[in-house]
Amino acid sequence: MRTSAFFSSISSPCLPFNRTPSLSRPFYAHSIPRGKNGAWGREVLLLRLNCVSERNKGAEPAQSEFETTAPDPAPSESSSSYSSGNHGDDDTGISVYKWCTVLGGVGFLETAYLTYLKFTDSDVFCPVGEGSCTTILTSDYSYVFGVPLPLLGFLAYGLVASLGIQLDGKERGFDSGKSDGEIILLGTSTSMAVACAYFLYILSTEFSGELCLYCLTSAILSFSLFFITLKSFGTQHIQKRLGSLISISILVVIVLTASYNTAQPVSPSLTNMELPYFETKVTKKSSPVALSLAKHLHSIGAKLYGAFWCSHCQDQKEMFGREASKLLDYVECFPDGVKKGNKMDQACLDVKIEGFPTWVINGQVLSGEKEFAELAELSGIKLEDLSQPKGKLFFP
Repeated sequence: MRTSAFFSSISSPCLPFNRTPSLSRPFYAHSIPRGKNGAWGREVLLLRLNCVSERNKGAEPAQSEFETTAPDPAPSESSSSYSSGNHGDDDTGISVYKWCTVLGGVGFLETAYLTYLKFTDSDVFCPVGEGSCTTILTSDYSYVFGVPLPLLGFLAYGLVASLGIQLDGKERGFDSGKSDGEIILLGTSTSMAVACAYFLYILSTEFSGELCLYCLTSAILSFSLFFITLKSFGTQHIQKRLGSLISISILVVIVLTASYNTAQPVSPSLTNMELPYFETKVTKKSSPVALSLAKHLHSIGAKLYGAFWCSHCQDQKEMFGREASKLLDYVECFPDGVKKGNKMDQACLDVKIEGFPTWVINGQVLSGEKEFAELAELSGIKLEDLSQPKGKLFFP
């Protein structure tokens, strides 16, 4: 005998509390397949109902699970950030500007310490590398056009830290006028990274085998600031400013190269070799202007400091010529040659020479080769006066 039963199952404990069941899903009919004897099993009709309170009848019905939620509209271009990069947080959730503030602050403290040592002529504490730090940080490469390199780093790191604080504050305040500060930050970090790359090259070539922990720390800080800032701008805006970044990099290299070529420093490699003194000869004949200028420089006590191995010193003498160069008050800083343990002449040490050649004119210490017009102006006369007839210019 085939039996068929339909059950309508309503399971709701809230019915006694005067709540009305509401149908939220369609009916589902389930049948059990035939048995081996061909008889049908029981069919069960399940009706799934949900309870809705009467006091919520007027409320907006709940969203069906079959309803789709419309995607949020894409953010408009005006609501996007200044660049396509992450100007807010990086992958770690820390603001890019906070990173700039922290890294710039560390570099600021390091260079402040080195600047203090530079101006007080104090020895540098070297955690590793023994005396390498002192050798490198007191060399002629530690100046750029006479300005101590730690002082330049002190100013650069201070600028980065202050920009990081300023831009981070504007970001929290939803200030849209950040672009100028961001561009300055990118330009500063780029110039610092290029300068550090230049100095690392000098360390590897001129100070081979020596280690300067402060130099490496500064390089790591500068490169980190550069890559963090670069990432925050994004590819699209970096491409727009690629020309400016290349120009900044070239300018930094030109300035540093000009600084170190203007005055030829004492190469650290010379201290590790013996170079006997030899006399250099000037072959060019002196012009009347060169003779007049040499006499005038001698009369006011101007002095030229140089080294026998310095090619720039030789070029300076050749500019004056054979007769005029003998009238100059020339001071040889290595009269006994160069060898290990042999120091520069005391007269040169007293002047605190930063490179060769060096002029001392009217109390001014001037590094590098100088042209006639510049020497005449520094000595208090005009170059055209040297071309006048002999009686119009008095020379003792």
